[in-house]
Amino acid sequence: MTLLSWWFRVPFWQRVAGAFVLGALAGWLLGPAAETWLQPLGTLYVNLIRMIAVPLVFFAVVNAVSALHGQQSVAALGGRTFGWFAATAALAVGVGLAAAFAFAPGEGVQLTPPADYQPREVPTPVQVLLDIVPTNPFAALAEGRILQVIFFAGLLGFALVKLGERTEALRRLVGQASEAMIQVTRFVLEMTPIGTFGLIAGLVGTYGFERLLPLGSFVVALYAACAFHIVFVYGGLLLAHGLNPLKFFRGAAPAMQVAFVSSSSFASMPAAIRAVTHGLGVNRDYAAFAVPLGASIKMDGCGAIYPTLAAIFAAQYAGIELSFAQYAAILLASVLGSFGTAGVPGTAVVMATVVLSAAGLPLQVLGILLAIDRILDMMRTMTNVTGQMLVPVLVARETGLLDRDVYERAAADPGLAADEAVEAPRG
Repeated sequence: MTLLSWWFRVPFWQRVAGAFVLGALAGWLLGPAAETWLQPLGTLYVNLIRMIAVPLVFFAVVNAVSALHGQQSVAALGGRTFGWFAATAALAVGVGLAAAFAFAPGEGVQLTPPADYQPREVPTPVQVLLDIVPTNPFAALAEGRILQVIFFAGLLGFALVKLGERTEALRRLVGQASEAMIQVTRFVLEMTPIGTFGLIAGLVGTYGFERLLPLGSFVVALYAACAFHIVFVYGGLLLAHGLNPLKFFRGAAPAMQVAFVSSSSFASMPAAIRAVTHGLGVNRDYAAFAVPLGASIKMDGCGAIYPTLAAIFAAQYAGIELSFAQYAAILLASVLGSFGTAGVPGTAVVMATVVLSAAGLPLQVLGILLAIDRILDMMRTMTNVTGQMLVPVLVARETGLLDRDVYERAAADPGLAADEAVEAPRG
């Protein structure tokens, strides 16, 4: 048996977990030198998955919109999807509040914000809506503006449907391009263990473990809240739909791992689409529409749990007794604001700025949390991506777009060999 064949025989999650442990050990041993020598492996991996995100989304959405036409109402599917996005976000806010009361992360913290810290500028809701429509679709593709790419791709997909038989060859070509990008995604995802090793080594080497100590309660509160939300809230919703949660987590595990180490919903999107279709049995055309949309606006970790915890942290840090109106402001700003700011760079910080501003709390405390933001972002992003996979599964279950046979098999290993054995369902 060659080394390469042995490597692919090892389950994917074991490869990633082993790389995580080895990366943490290497970062601890090398210290700051790990950022210079090992971090580039992680950077290369993140660049690779960002490279494929835009073309994958563009061809997948164009293909999905034209394929969904006549199969089910796109508006009806979109309405159900948005509804579950909002419902799970509201539940995430409740989990964040409960964790904040349980752990009291702001009490006893004596740190001061950095002198050069400036609160983020938040775009107005009108500006956010205007920014969805690209003035130059080619620039949107080049700059990776996913919401704008989705808008243009959806419009192009509707145009292909409207033109009917005159664009049959073009629709077929778009479908073939989508298939080609899925194959490229398979190749890139095999680099996940190497990328994990570099990212974790650089993280541990740069920050060490000592920087977590003053804000340990906040880190524990966030990780506990996200874990509770994933296991119990998402698991409960799956049970309510007659689905086995363990099957879901098994199928979603590869994308969750990519999300944790990359800290990017967009970078995790190819793995999420692949997990939802190949691992969980969601209709590929619907998944190609719902998962990219979720990566743009569905942020339970960054948009709901983290801002809620940050708001309570700010109140406890400053010794402010929150009123009922302030709690209501935190709830509404977290749920509604996440839809408007998810496409903005630095979503978690922007969302926390929105929530703290709505509740009248000091924004300077965000400067303290930025010191450990990379640690927090790993768990926040994994929560985001898990929710982005959960909602398509729930909607597919409700609308008959879920292949139960594939779901019950729940193939967790997205290796090249697995692809030939399990084909993505098309409805």
